[in-house]
Amino acid sequence: MSSRRHLLALALGGFSAAAGLAGLGSAMAAPQPITLLNVSYDPTRELYKAINVSFAAAWRAKTGQEVRINQSHGGSSAQARAVIDGLQADVVTLALAYDIDALADRGLLAPNWQSRLPNNASPYTSTIVFLVRKGNPKAIHDWGDLIRPGVSVITPNPKTSGGARWNFLSAYLYGLKLAGGSPAKAKDFVTKLYAQVPVLDTGARGSTNTFTQRGVGDVLLAWENEAFLSLDEFPGQFEVVTPSLSMLAEPPVAVVDKVTAKKADRNVAEAYLRYLYTHEAQVIIGQNHYRPRDPAVAAQFAAKFPKLTLYTVDAVFGGWRKAQAAFFADGALFDQIYKPR
Repeated sequence: MSSRRHLLALALGGFSAAAGLAGLGSAMAAPQPITLLNVSYDPTRELYKAINVSFAAAWRAKTGQEVRINQSHGGSSAQARAVIDGLQADVVTLALAYDIDALADRGLLAPNWQSRLPNNASPYTSTIVFLVRKGNPKAIHDWGDLIRPGVSVITPNPKTSGGARWNFLSAYLYGLKLAGGSPAKAKDFVTKLYAQVPVLDTGARGSTNTFTQRGVGDVLLAWENEAFLSLDEFPGQFEVVTPSLSMLAEPPVAVVDKVTAKKADRNVAEAYLRYLYTHEAQVIIGQNHYRPRDPAVAAQFAAKFPKLTLYTVDAVFGGWRKAQAAFFADGALFDQIYKPR
């Protein structure tokens, strides 16, 4: 073999080997697809369906990795109980902080989980409003109208539903303000209100279906987003009534440390929750009738959301742990005042 041909053969062999190694490196660097489980409360199905598509596309563009987010929905407290009992949630997106605190109390995530994300780990807010039938035949305009004779009220069970607890606290708050700060008068008000409730579904979406599809009740106590979604789904059949005051609902989110450590997907789970605060996700939040945290996006949707006086659970009730103990624990106020029909 001539020296020239020998050198050419060596060069081609070196190129082939280098190309092979480069191809192997590329194959090794290709990230494996990953699946997350988002365990959420009842009415967020549509929201997270849209968020998941948007996040997956953004994550793929950034990292080249395919990610799939599965969803689980139900009453917030029931969902928390399922995670405690072993449901392998990578993230939880529940209706109230107490339900995530319950996971932290059992060592599933760090006690300081609320400090890991902005706004106490709450990427959006909502509140409680009324959904009534078209024309508002029972002339329901504020909380006081709910206890008039002949008014049937639909609301879920606060033992299993986070939305139901926001409903209860909003009603109690109205009774408290109406009575000039008397807990006894507030108790009397919620006692009369729950005497008007014919059935307690386990979750907010179940109560919505009872009211909108089964035709039971004159008024539904509803998440604001759920009420507006009902207007979209059943055009011309219902109206939203905004009461004079209500609770500022701040549904929180958290990574479940114990699960993500075992699955080694924590970085993706954290990115998923941080994505909720991005401009793109905040717009999706507003489009799905939740109140965005981002000021610019909130301004974009401001005309959509009625103005009403809102109170936080911390300001009125001293936080969720105190509210849970006072109103929803076994033998607490709700158990004292509710008598099933």
